[in-house]
Amino acid sequence: MDLFNNSQNLLPYDGEVLYYGHIIKAAQAAHYYEALMHTIAWQHDEAIIYGKHFITKRKVAWYGNEQYSYTYSNTTKQALPWTQELLELKQIVEQNSGTVFNSCLLNLYHSGEEGMAWHSDDEKALGKNTVIASVSLGAARRFSFKHKRSAEKRDIVLDTGSLLVMQGTTQTHWLHRLPPATRVKQPRINLTFRTIKL
Repeated sequence: MDLFNNSQNLLPYDGEVLYYGHIIKAAQAAHYYEALMHTIAWQHDEAIIYGKHFITKRKVAWYGNEQYSYTYSNTTKQALPWTQELLELKQIVEQNSGTVFNSCLLNLYHSGEEGMAWHSDDEKALGKNTVIASVSLGAARRFSFKHKRSAEKRDIVLDTGSLLVMQGTTQTHWLHRLPPATRVKQPRINLTFRTIKL
C-alpha cells in the first residue's frame, strides 16, 4: 500500500505536506540535473553557530525575481537572476502546486554523507504559514519530519523528478531534515521554491 500519493497529507496533524510524486520524467530530470550542475553559481554554505563560523561540504545557491536578501543560520545571501533552466522548473512547479514563487534556494549534496540537520524554514522573510515547493534531482534520498512537541516522525523517499510541498502550519509545528545515507554515492540537487515577503 502506497501511503504517499498525490491526494494525501503526509503529516497526521498541525501542518500539510503534499507529495506529488514524479512531475518531471526521467530523461527531462536528467537533463535539468546536468544543466544545473554546470550553470548554477554553487558555493559552500556558511553558518554562524554560537559565534563560530562553519563552512559546509554541501553547496548552495540563491536565485530570485529581484536581489532579495535571505538570512538563515546568521548569514545573509543576495539572490542572483534566474537562469533559463530555473525559470522552466519554476513554471513546472507553479503549474503543479498552484502557487507562484519569487525565489529559489538550491542545495547540492555531493553524496549521501552530506545531509541537513533538524530545522524549520520559519525565517521572518518567508512570512507565516509559508509554502515551500521542493524538487529533487539526482540520487533518491530519505526526507524526515519530526513534530516539535510530540516528537512523532514521518519519513518519505524523494526520487529524482519528484515534488514535495510544505504548507499551512508545517514550519510552525514540525522540523525536517535530510539524514545522512552512507550507501548513497551519487549527488542530489534539491530546489526549494519560496516566496520572500517584501
